[in-house]
Amino acid sequence: MMQTLIQKVTWQTHQAELKAIREIVFINEQQVPLAIEWDDDDATAIHLLAYLANDHDFITPIGCARLLKVKQASDAVIGKIGRMAVLRAYRGVGVGNALLKKAIALHREDGVDHIQLSAQYHAIDFYLRAGFKVISAKYQDANIAHVDMRLDTTAF
Repeated sequence: MMQTLIQKVTWQTHQAELKAIREIVFINEQQVPLAIEWDDDDATAIHLLAYLANDHDFITPIGCARLLKVKQASDAVIGKIGRMAVLRAYRGVGVGNALLKKAIALHREDGVDHIQLSAQYHAIDFYLRAGFKVISAKYQDANIAHVDMRLDTTAF
């Protein structure tokens, strides 16, 4: 089994690695317009980087995710997970699952009761297996079919 490490990082310290993964997956593979991939949330978000182990170290970045907290009109705070990407060669071997578990755990540590995300339509089952529920109709974002999903973290 492949050894990976999920590390909590910031945009300020790891922008090059985060951008490289997101450019390959979102901009090059999925044709997301450059103008909508980068936003002001990157600077304030918590980011996760998945690293692949080589012989002695975890040095090759292979996946990422972005965590935000959003205050609602009711003063409730929800967690958001987004910009989750895994390089093609490392998909289907647990990297995405490890990133998602770490993101959920960090939001729970922050006292977030609900986590939302915008899931690409092909990934719905992946998020359903983690306990998320679909809460919207299908819609297009960056010319890709999505649904909104939500996880009640108090149910764990």
